[in-house]
Amino acid sequence: MSSRTLPRVAVLMGGPSAEREVSLVSGAACAAALRDEGYTVVEIDAGPDLCARLTAEKPDVVFNALHGRWGEDGCVQGMLEWMRIPYTHSGVLASALAMDKIRAKEAFAAAGLPVAESRLVSADEARRGHPIAPPYVVKPYNEGSSVGVYIVREKANAPAQLSDGMPETVMVERFVPGRELTVSVMDGRPLTVTDIVTDGWYDYDAKYKAGGSRHIVPAAIPADIFDACMAHAAVAHRALGCRGVSRSDFRWDEARGADGLVLLETNTQPGMTPTSLVPEQAAHEGISFGQLVSWMVGDASCSR
Repeated sequence: MSSRTLPRVAVLMGGPSAEREVSLVSGAACAAALRDEGYTVVEIDAGPDLCARLTAEKPDVVFNALHGRWGEDGCVQGMLEWMRIPYTHSGVLASALAMDKIRAKEAFAAAGLPVAESRLVSADEARRGHPIAPPYVVKPYNEGSSVGVYIVREKANAPAQLSDGMPETVMVERFVPGRELTVSVMDGRPLTVTDIVTDGWYDYDAKYKAGGSRHIVPAAIPADIFDACMAHAAVAHRALGCRGVSRSDFRWDEARGADGLVLLETNTQPGMTPTSLVPEQAAHEGISFGQLVSWMVGDASCSR
């Protein structure tokens, strides 16, 4: 196809969230791949002047490579809807719902998906004593990429010593032991299951630093667990109203068999870095990185 027939694409990256650095890497990788596919691409570090930048650049499509708050919680999506610029990934409602971990869990539970016990408490309450019996996890209820996650072990005498940078309200969630599994969904279809192997907790560094984790694709797990992960990811994608690409993360406690599989969360803006899971799963299914990002541009829309 001639480059003259391809849309002009603005890749949004960076932004002010805690995941800014990862977004810059994701955006640069996506922009390079789109150029290799023949697209005219402009890279925009999303800041307070974003609306003016988009007005000046006049893109046909926005590729949203932002991560974290503001970029994947419905805010940028709402602005793009207002400007009538088609954009990749999920729309306003699905983005906001997925980013609010408690409300996303409610949607998952209503769809019959297995989730861990959790509740919202004030950060001060979480510092003063155990909000639930250990082991449990404390984390912001509206961040991604394991930002600000604290694990309180089973025999811990003291509660989590949360940093001053934690929000006033946090989510406390029952700790689910076991293996870290993940499934990407593309156009409503689950791709495969990845088993993420780390030396410890699958934290920010394990997710994004080279050598931080090892990915086994496809996961060498029992067929019933593999199939359940695939089915649950597709249902989660639909339950939130996602479009384009999403990724659902699971923990599986092998000792409990099928009862040990729990859906942790669904990410509507999965990472697109060299170590990211979605491109890796797409490649396993015979979809190159260039084909993946091209498909995402073609899938871009408003008001869905």
